Amino acid sequence: MTGERARECFTRARIARLATLDDTGRPHLVPAVFVLTGDTLVFAVDHKPKRSADLKRLANIRAHPEVCLLVDGYDEDWDRLWWARADGTATVLPPAERAAASAHYVDLLTRKYRQYADRSPHGPVVEIQVARWSGWHAT
Repeated sequence: MTGERARECFTRARIARLATLDDTGRPHLVPAVFVLTGDTLVFAVDHKPKRSADLKRLANIRAHPEVCLLVDGYDEDWDRLWWARADGTATVLPPAERAAASAHYVDLLTRKYRQYADRSPHGPVVEIQVARWSGWHAT
């Protein structure tokens, strides 16, 4: 799969898996809803229940900003299997930047996910500048 095709897969995907590294180098993987604008992937911390307001993914990004996101398609017909990956550098936007970018990014997220129509994300916003798109497909 070409990098351009991998990027196209992200435009249609509804959920990704976000991989970060903690301060000991141990991987941490969580699902994330996101929006793609140009070569920037964005997600925001929303109202869904969390164990803590101090999210490990945010601490990991602050310590090690290199991240990876993966989207994929599974089918019982293995000729239809595919995955696409985005490798990049993440930034947890500081409050001043979050305020400036928030309206735009939250609007994009709300348009993509109807679940945000009544309760948009109000937590930290993360921008990921994608440096490399890659992927694979069975046929």
